[in-house]
Amino acid sequence: MDNNRSFYVVDIQEHEVRRYKIGDTQGTVVAGGNGAGNRLDQLYEPRYVFVDRDYSVYESDRSNHRVMKWEEGAKQGVVVAGGQGAGNSLLQLDRPNGVVVDQLGTVYVADF
Repeated sequence: MDNNRSFYVVDIQEHEVRRYKIGDTQGTVVAGGNGAGNRLDQLYEPRYVFVDRDYSVYESDRSNHRVMKWEEGAKQGVVVAGGQGAGNSLLQLDRPNGVVVDQLGTVYVADF
């Protein structure tokens, strides 16, 4: 839940993250929503979400082996970790799971 009392839901089957405000029944897509894929406006099996105090959404995009940041209102995300295929090098992730961002903007990822 963010400071505006909105909560966020990762929909693995629809490949998107939705934000729900109190009373919403449909929610608003805040990440993905363009089918499964690896473009910057797509996700492929997102797993976890973290929302910072600026309402940027960070999500672990499991099958794309990356973590993306979506600023509020953005139509595309930015890769902040991984995105170079599955692996264990410093530039790769392998099915990332949890993601947390601290107050300094450091991204922490739980990788498989």
